[in-house]
Amino acid sequence: MNARKKSKKKPVVKERIPRFPSEDEEREFWAKHDVVDFFDWEKSTLGSLPALKPSTQTISLRLPKALLEDLKALANERDVPYQSLLKIYLAERVARERSGRNRRSEADV
Repeated sequence: MNARKKSKKKPVVKERIPRFPSEDEEREFWAKHDVVDFFDWEKSTLGSLPALKPSTQTISLRLPKALLEDLKALANERDVPYQSLLKIYLAERVARERSGRNRRSEADV
């Protein structure tokens, strides 16, 4: 039998998160630092966010029947709800418009 002593892990000293006078200074700090240097996994606990809800707003939108039928058919082909597909299409188009990559043409209007 080998009578070697088990070596104890040396505790890693984690840095303390400083107090920030403004969000801008905190944003700048985290852009240059890694959260791993400040987080002690041994003291962590499993969290849950049961009341977390997406920030959405209900709207009423009138669409031509043919357009709605086409949208539902496309959504059915992709096996997603048509409202979800519509949100994806809207988000993509808004992103294109905001980025300026989309030059308006007669085909787009």
